[in-house]
Amino acid sequence: MDLLTPSVGLLFWMSLIFIVVFIILLKYGFTAIVKMVNERKLFIDDSLRKAHEANEKLTNIQKEGESILQEAREKQAIIIKEAAATRDSIIEKAQQKAREEGARIINEARVEIENEKQAAISDIRKLVATLSVEIAEKIMREKLGDDNSQMELIDRMLDGVSSKE
Repeated sequence: MDLLTPSVGLLFWMSLIFIVVFIILLKYGFTAIVKMVNERKLFIDDSLRKAHEANEKLTNIQKEGESILQEAREKQAIIIKEAAATRDSIIEKAQQKAREEGARIINEARVEIENEKQAAISDIRKLVATLSVEIAEKIMREKLGDDNSQMELIDRMLDGVSSKE
């Protein structure tokens, strides 16, 4: 029956040992455990704070990246507009130059055509004059084939010259 009910001496010594162990643990063990728990708590709090800061920095970096990307898009749009304006300007200048060159070529062609026309008219006049002289010569030969006709013509010409004076 001693096994189920401990004796008073055993309870005394067990209580004494428990109190001594509890005091030792209270003095040395619990302070070390509490210190370790507090250090662990501080480490976890510090880690959470650093994680929160890292998350904020990541958010800021993402915002900066988005703003840089937006700025790059705006600059790209400006460059594209400038390139389009430059292209349109170059095309307009090329068209204007082509119009001017076309007008110059047309004017040169007109001048050349006018010169050719004048040359053709001059050639025709010379040809008409030559033909007129030849025809007049043939007619004169036919009409003035005898001496009487020639004398009449000379008399008429002298009368015309003397009446003008």
